[in-house]
Amino acid sequence: MPEMIAWRRHLHRHPELSYQERDTAAFIAETLRKEGIELRDGVAKLTPDAPGTGVIAFVRGTKSPSARTIALRADTDALPIQESGKPDYCSTHAGVMHACGHDAHTAMVLGSGIALHRLRAEWSGTVMLVFQPGEEKEPGGASLLIKEGVFDDPKPSGIIGQHVTPELAVGKLGFRSGPFMAAADELYITVKGKGGHAAQRDKLVDPILIAARLLPALYQEAQRLRPEGQPMVISFGKLVANGATNIVPETVTIDGTMRTFDEAFRARLHLRLAESCAEVARSMNGEAELRIVKGSPVVHNDPALTERLRQVAMELVGAENVVEMDIRMGGEDFAYYTQVMPGCFYRLGTGNPTKPGTQSGLHTAAFDIDEDALAIGAGMMVMGALGELRQG
Repeated sequence: MPEMIAWRRHLHRHPELSYQERDTAAFIAETLRKEGIELRDGVAKLTPDAPGTGVIAFVRGTKSPSARTIALRADTDALPIQESGKPDYCSTHAGVMHACGHDAHTAMVLGSGIALHRLRAEWSGTVMLVFQPGEEKEPGGASLLIKEGVFDDPKPSGIIGQHVTPELAVGKLGFRSGPFMAAADELYITVKGKGGHAAQRDKLVDPILIAARLLPALYQEAQRLRPEGQPMVISFGKLVANGATNIVPETVTIDGTMRTFDEAFRARLHLRLAESCAEVARSMNGEAELRIVKGSPVVHNDPALTERLRQVAMELVGAENVVEMDIRMGGEDFAYYTQVMPGCFYRLGTGNPTKPGTQSGLHTAAFDIDEDALAIGAGMMVMGALGELRQG
């Protein structure tokens, strides 16, 4: 625990944005090398010429020969948020913060791997430690690792991931079998009109007015197409016009997100939203183009693996502290792993009303965790990995 707390606080002080995690990767590699753990760094290259900021390590049990491998995953990137908390381990990088708990995820996989390495004479098989960059940015780092063939040799029988959750009290673990988290796509709309003096409306094609009519039309079209009982979210968080009180701009841009749980509906919605943008703008003598950046698919938790880990959790924290999670509309690029191998992504409670920040939401400036959860998360991964290595 003292080591994991120190690692987590070091990472929290020195957060790095997606695909800029060079110092983070170096810290992970140095920590593992001190223990004599085999690793590959420089993986997950965003472009062929870019330095990869992912690290893959291999912890090998020596009790008896075994070809079985299980993977444990951590994400390492931070967010562009200015931290407002006041602990002594606050971010030292202006405008960058570990507001999603990736520092804790990394510390727990380090702790799990090093504990297993120190106990290697007592178990058989290989535990692959996956320190993945770029979870918060498309294309997700998970997809890059898969494309690079990181999991081809050795090939894991499954992968385990966890995420800190302030809504759950520290000491609790949350699971859900099957579809768990949504497919997440980014929406970028460009509306074009004819700008000019705001007092001369007869000479204008107002892109702001087009945007104002466009957004409710898109919401309505999405609801019309949504199959009964199918979860779906469309939200827009950014609209930029750059006009003035007396200036109507030529262009308006709108950025948003779309979350779905069904691939056929997802594809249909992509097509119809683009058509609706063009139709609404055309009806007002303007133009509108929708660009969609297709993000991670649905996180699908393998039922058998999830049930085995649920049993491990009950042994670790007691059945009364293992809860069933609802589906979540948040996206998570752990989903890519679940397309190529059995995976389980579960939730680790980190909330504590007696500790400041630990009940602040993910992606907020005051976010923090109850560090007592580190022992539970690392213990869960160690026990889960050993249980999976004993399968078959």
